[in-house]
Amino acid sequence: MPKVNGAQVLLAIIAATALWYIRRWWLLERGRGQSGPLRPADLAVGFGTNFFDTLGIGSFAPTTAIFKLFRRMPDDEIPGTLNVGQALPTLSEALIFIAIITIDSTTLIAMIVAAVMGAWLGASFVTRAPRRVIQVGMGLALLIAAALLVANNVGWLAGNGEALGLHGGRLVFAVGVNFLLGALMMLGVGLYAPCLILLTLLGMNPLAAFPIMMGSCALLMPVGGARFVRARRYSPAAALGLTLGGIPGVLCAAFIVRSLSIEWLRWLVAVVVIYAAALMLLSARTPAITEG
Repeated sequence: MPKVNGAQVLLAIIAATALWYIRRWWLLERGRGQSGPLRPADLAVGFGTNFFDTLGIGSFAPTTAIFKLFRRMPDDEIPGTLNVGQALPTLSEALIFIAIITIDSTTLIAMIVAAVMGAWLGASFVTRAPRRVIQVGMGLALLIAAALLVANNVGWLAGNGEALGLHGGRLVFAVGVNFLLGALMMLGVGLYAPCLILLTLLGMNPLAAFPIMMGSCALLMPVGGARFVRARRYSPAAALGLTLGGIPGVLCAAFIVRSLSIEWLRWLVAVVVIYAAALMLLSARTPAITEG
């Protein structure tokens, strides 16, 4: 009888989660009213952000910046739209990278489980939080994302580890941090950059971090996304556009382009994200001025 390893089991779970999520999303929206037309711009955003997400830039910060700059939806619907619409493209990424990159199964599974648990708790808070709390939280999250992008661009956070897994106290610490990152994902804080930095600083090979990052997001986003759909705190049309445009973007990046010189794009994203963060924080401040 052939031996089944942890990665194979995880791939099966991710595939089953994708099918469950599609059915859950459809069932929750089936009896609801008109959700608005599907816009070509949303498809383009989904394709572009997930294309570069697969190459390691991350999708949450640039998508948030685009939605904020063009006022696509109310600010408090942005976290839900991100988690609902980017879930299936991220599941696609996880299936690809877990299949082609071999790392320690214990590290991979423990990190993913922690992120999912954090997302479950985080979603219950964000779906009930006042708009101003979400605006402040997302504004600060965007500033953190921009700082990480800049630090990565200038080489401050480069890691040169070769480990394919973590053990002992390092594993416990990494699992705890990934739990927190999973919760913050529900507020729109991307997990990729901080998780990659965490693992490389702990001595892991940066390439080995990709299955952990993508596997974590692949399973936590459907969990959180389903809660946002149930609470109807998201834009259904925009989320659908991200999904339909995002999956081809992932496949194109993974199997056609594979690598691309994107240093200039990282700087552009950092500038746009800082600007969007300022707008988000100003939006949170405006009601307080009006009321006073």
